[in-house]
Amino acid sequence: MFKIKVLTAALAGIGLAAPILAQAQSSADLLKELQTLKARVEQLEAQVKRQQETPKNNVDPAEFNRITVKTESLEDTFEAQGFKGLKISGAIDPAFIYNRGQNTSGFQLLNKDPYSYDAGYFGMAFLDFQKEIDGGTKFRLTLSPERGVGATFNAGSIIHEATASIPLSDLSTRLIVGQIPDWSGYEYLPPNQNKLITHNLLFDFTLPTAYTGAGVELSRGKWLSKVVLANMNAAKKSPGNKTPVIAYRVDYSKGEYSGFGFAGVHGKATNFNDCADIDCTGYRDSRVDLFEVDGYFIRGDWTLQGQVSVGQQKRAAITPDPNTAELRNARWWGLSALAAYKINPRLEAIARFDYLNNKKNGGGLLGYTVADGRNGIGPNPAGDPEIGANRYALSLGLGYLYNSNVSFKAEYRLDRASQPVFLYNSDGSYRKTNSLLGVSTVVSF
Repeated sequence: MFKIKVLTAALAGIGLAAPILAQAQSSADLLKELQTLKARVEQLEAQVKRQQETPKNNVDPAEFNRITVKTESLEDTFEAQGFKGLKISGAIDPAFIYNRGQNTSGFQLLNKDPYSYDAGYFGMAFLDFQKEIDGGTKFRLTLSPERGVGATFNAGSIIHEATASIPLSDLSTRLIVGQIPDWSGYEYLPPNQNKLITHNLLFDFTLPTAYTGAGVELSRGKWLSKVVLANMNAAKKSPGNKTPVIAYRVDYSKGEYSGFGFAGVHGKATNFNDCADIDCTGYRDSRVDLFEVDGYFIRGDWTLQGQVSVGQQKRAAITPDPNTAELRNARWWGLSALAAYKINPRLEAIARFDYLNNKKNGGGLLGYTVADGRNGIGPNPAGDPEIGANRYALSLGLGYLYNSNVSFKAEYRLDRASQPVFLYNSDGSYRKTNSLLGVSTVVSF
């Protein structure tokens, strides 16, 4: 029993020393001392092994006590420097994108372009800090310059997520506060969690970006529910706009390999069609109602995912009433389905199909209240302004896991619309189809 205690204490010393060396290399003396301690632990391990072979060999109790004191001291230092319960991770995702219609071809990384389907959350870099404090409170801060959610609605912000989760009556009932990235749909935002390079049409054009507010999170068996009262896509409400949204998400995990969820948003958010003054220096909010259902099924080498969404925003349609010039409601619905198959443990083939119905009142989507030739939104410029274009997208890709920290992606994407709404920069024409080709390298830790 004594030799087991020796070995346990020794291994604990190594376990405590490693995070310090990796995360707090602020003291050369501490490093030297840890190296010496590790060498001594190896000697003790060898001595324990010899004792197993020759029972008469005993470990020196004084040496054991010295190692124990050292181990406890290292543990105190580790905690005092704030590393207890701290997890640091991150990723970088340089991508090469060719867009036929935009007549562009080149690398993307931390670019300042406005969000679009060909300049989304890929080409990003982020650093994620998560810490659990005594008592169960969890803190998370994710920094992502230019391509994080904060940069899309709060110019210059590098904050992707800044949240706290505080236990209330127990650890499964929590208060959540802060800037929370949207949780709708089956696709995850970070590139190291998204199978393809681009995101589906519903993700890009019908879902919120983030919520700034407070709410509760309930975990009950296989059910996980979250609801917040918040600003949608706004760090602060502008003058005259006082109504928040209620956003919620409910998930059911049947097991590790299947489940479903649904999410919704109801309230008021910025309407970029409705200027607050004659100079349009600000915008009024208008009513938003969004709802989506998604699910996943994983069996063997197959992964299946899907989503159905509906939504509307009042006074946010692209085309006003032709008789009164009054702003009209934007309405849409759509679906997305993804299938992936592992050809071998490292190589995966992926296919995704999206459809978005957006013909009502000339079109109009969440945050997209004018015709957009880059994204293929709105009516035919030379056609009937009352009819918006319905959108389709087919993506075919490969993912290769080079090692546990590095993966390579390749994607060909064909976008199509029911009307010629894709602007071709090379000649100024509008066409019904557009093509995109991308490759990326995702490095994460």
